[in-house]
Amino acid sequence: MSNPLYSQMMSQAPQSNMIEQIQKLKQTYRDPNQVIQQMLNSGKVTQAQYNAAVQKAQGIMRMMGIK
Repeated sequence: MSNPLYSQMMSQAPQSNMIEQIQKLKQTYRDPNQVIQQMLNSGKVTQAQYNAAVQKAQGIMRMMGIK
């Protein structure tokens, strides 16, 4: 029996459309380090907030056994 959800997705998104979506995503991708630096420069995020977020992320990574 075929998967009806998969069939519906494939009928709505032919391969050429998927390629277009991937190309759009590639064009809009931004370097995360650049985004963070812009947020720090504009004052949207303070250095203390950034440091706290990095520490939390590192703690989660340690718990998961990453790095």
